[in-house]
Amino acid sequence: MNKQQEVTQRTTSYLGDFINGHWQKPEKADGQFKDISPADLSDEVLTVSFKHDHVDQAVESAKKAYLPWARLSFEERKSYLLRLKEVFETHKQEMIDAICRDTGKSKWDATTEAGALSNKIDITVNFSSKLIAEERISNALPSVDGVIRYKPRGVMAAIGPFNFPAHLPNGHVVPALLAGNTVVFKPSEQTPYVGQVYAQCVEKAQFPPGVFNLIQGDGETGRRLTIHEHVDGILFTGSYEVGQKIKQSTLDHHWKILALEMGGKNATVVWDDAEMQKAIYETLVGAFMSTGQRCSCTSRVIVHDKIADEFTERFYQAAKKLSIGHYSENPFMGPLINGAAVEKYLRFQEIANRENCESLMRGKSLDLKHKGHYVTPSIHLVKKFEPNSVYQKSEIFGPNVAIYRSSDFDQTLNIVNSTGYGLVMALFSKNESLYKKALLESRVGLLNWNRTTNGASSKLPFGGMGKSGNDRPSAHFAIQYCTVPVASLEDHTPFDATKMVPGVVLEQGK
Repeated sequence: MNKQQEVTQRTTSYLGDFINGHWQKPEKADGQFKDISPADLSDEVLTVSFKHDHVDQAVESAKKAYLPWARLSFEERKSYLLRLKEVFETHKQEMIDAICRDTGKSKWDATTEAGALSNKIDITVNFSSKLIAEERISNALPSVDGVIRYKPRGVMAAIGPFNFPAHLPNGHVVPALLAGNTVVFKPSEQTPYVGQVYAQCVEKAQFPPGVFNLIQGDGETGRRLTIHEHVDGILFTGSYEVGQKIKQSTLDHHWKILALEMGGKNATVVWDDAEMQKAIYETLVGAFMSTGQRCSCTSRVIVHDKIADEFTERFYQAAKKLSIGHYSENPFMGPLINGAAVEKYLRFQEIANRENCESLMRGKSLDLKHKGHYVTPSIHLVKKFEPNSVYQKSEIFGPNVAIYRSSDFDQTLNIVNSTGYGLVMALFSKNESLYKKALLESRVGLLNWNRTTNGASSKLPFGGMGKSGNDRPSAHFAIQYCTVPVASLEDHTPFDATKMVPGVVLEQGK
């Protein structure tokens, strides 16, 4: 047995939930599930047993820890986060391995994600924290000073996705903790091992008990967490359907802040003056990186009629050459996350064909050396824009791209805005006037110029419009929804009886 086979076949101990600074397994579980690596179905990563009552324990632990943690100074909380940064850097390889096994991501992709963990702390501490700095306003009222301060909200529930099982929850957890909140984190059922490794890193950073808690479980676990009366905020990344359920289940919980990031059906526009080679490469990466399992992936490409034939042919030829395989081989694409994702992906191939789209490159399952959920990329040519087409408006979350043709920029923007999602648009053109027009008229939260839809900076806000979010952008802005702005009028002047309003009489005091 070679070294790679040993790594693939090793077993990992399940530690349970991390509550109040301690790991605990349920004595009598409400259920269990197996964590199987999508890259190799013979690789059982964890067997997770869960108990729904642990939700109450974790939330109570976070609630009890909240005020002592919030009373610490910013510098004191910062010191804990910087210690966590050191742990992330020391245990980076362990996190890379966990991400690879749980998601099937290639090593280069997992390495980028693992590296983003410590980078997020740097950016939040040194850059984003300025958004909640105290501000004093002289004479906010005559002779009265005003102060704007930001205080933490309380107990924040972070519900993580499978596609970035470390980076995206970390993007909520870090600003929440730095601002003075406590956290209960529930990882995706698809990636519990990454969640466990993440919690172990927090444990090694020695935060006070209860400040950070981890709960493993199923959908019911997540539901109980979101509706818990002592949870003050829900920080969610996932599908529109689940985000909508969270919104509906908390309609009566007016005190809860909801930060919902819910995917996209993103469009790239390649105009007739675009730099062809760059547009092809960027769009190829945008469409098929992480096997299309990114909320910012390019789902639709709208190409100017003049260059559509050349772009489409060259894009197709490049897509055929993309490497696909097990993460140990470090290919461009790994597997889809599970069998249901493969089934959905293949079903949409048929839907596209049924809705009169031409299959230029058919997506199919692959039988590779490592038996996993591998598929090929797919490309469909849209013969006619149909706003009610199931294929044209649905988020597939797989390596599929639809190619449209258009020479009318107004019609192009109509296509961009047609799906109800509004996360990212990319424009490849030298024409700045088109870029400015898109800035105003495209209903998206991110617009990239001569760069793909994929990849985002933590120094910028990240969030979408419509079905892609609820106006709570994360990344740079995350620390804002983790706080409550408090306005104060501070009057340090002595009482002046000459300024009393008419009709008020006070007796002279001693």
